[in-house]
Amino acid sequence: MTQRTPNTQLKALISERALPYETVAHTVRRVAAESGEHLRTNRSSIAHWLSGMPPAGNTPRYLAEALSRLLGRLVTVDHLGLSPGPVEDDSIGLSLGPDPVETLTRIGEADVNRRRFLASSAYSVAAAALPLEYVHDIAGRTAAARSGAIAGDAEVAAVRDMVEVFTAMDELHGGQHGRSALVQYLMTDVAALCRGRFRTEEAHRQMLSAAASGVHLAGWKSYDAGEQGLAQRYYLQSYALAAESGVPGHDGFVMRTMSQQGMKIHRAEHCLALAETGLDRVKGHVDPATEALFHVTYAHALAKTGQRRQAVRAVEHARTRLDAAKGDPTPFWALAWGPVEATVRSRTAKVFATLGDPRNAAQQYAIAAASRPPGTYARIIALDLVAQAELQASQGTIEQACATWHRAMDHMDGVASARTRKAVQNMRRDLHRFRTRGLRCAAELHDRAAAFLAERR
Repeated sequence: MTQRTPNTQLKALISERALPYETVAHTVRRVAAESGEHLRTNRSSIAHWLSGMPPAGNTPRYLAEALSRLLGRLVTVDHLGLSPGPVEDDSIGLSLGPDPVETLTRIGEADVNRRRFLASSAYSVAAAALPLEYVHDIAGRTAAARSGAIAGDAEVAAVRDMVEVFTAMDELHGGQHGRSALVQYLMTDVAALCRGRFRTEEAHRQMLSAAASGVHLAGWKSYDAGEQGLAQRYYLQSYALAAESGVPGHDGFVMRTMSQQGMKIHRAEHCLALAETGLDRVKGHVDPATEALFHVTYAHALAKTGQRRQAVRAVEHARTRLDAAKGDPTPFWALAWGPVEATVRSRTAKVFATLGDPRNAAQQYAIAAASRPPGTYARIIALDLVAQAELQASQGTIEQACATWHRAMDHMDGVASARTRKAVQNMRRDLHRFRTRGLRCAAELHDRAAAFLAERR
């Protein structure tokens, strides 16, 4: 029998702050849950790892992120003292270096090849707290170092057109349609253009901004697949490109997205600061309707941190800015989720739900779903309707909820999305208690959900 060698590196990390084994185990379970994996890690698991038994599967990555959060600094798998295995750079995309295009290429290669370490990576709280201002300091130096073919406004328009096509495909058919094609396009055509020479500096800036929008979409597709760590890496590099572009407000928009991701997976540590800084970046630089997007995300972050009065006031600011809109064109980078009115309504619903106001939340979700053009944004309409139905069910109006759930499922045909699948799974769970009472509408919807899930195994 081979004698194990105690893991002194892991012991040193845990001893650094005298972390109780149960605390470490609990944090590992929480990190895994954020990535959609259920672990049974306990005190004994920690003791086994310290004795030299390596964690199985994706657990080393969850352990590294757990220790990062508990120690307040970035810890990677390399720091854990585990047995040597295939060398994978777990830190790809978790930092803000001088060349986001190069980082994008490395992330993209790993994503397209579906390398397990990247798909299973955990959301990093340490990365969410990166000093984002650093990017602005290096952007000027980086831009001057690029060389290659000469590009201009036509090339910028071509990249924007392609991003629009991929965005439309994403919202109509789900994040998994066209995902590899998008990443390949970013790695090849877009990366080459960003490294090229431009007829004007303005064209160069707009190309970097268009690239940032494409990378943002890649992050969104990863998010839709439930791959939170990978999504975060794309968002960080989207931010770096947006900051380098110098296009007013674009970097703030990515910060807004990063704030929303943290709120969605209940990691609110830095969400309020991200939302507030994003709002500060756009004030006075964008049209009123676009500014409303930032006010409502700030409102949600305030609600998540228990600041009820301030959250309601921020919602009112968002509404005021929408009312002040004069039909100004929305910046290209702000069109990620379609019509601004619908996006603001959907986020307002989340604010009210967080504040414990289900009636107003359900009303806002209904308005959001109705505000999008017919035949577009199938996934987001479906998810807004699902959220509305859940609120209706929580208030006891089950027949109304079932009707809304049916409408949501009508929009899910042809949509390949981990989020819509999870929504239907949750719906079946919520319907169980009503079905056992003999409610016909619940039984019919339950059967429809079962058929839906069977087709998507």
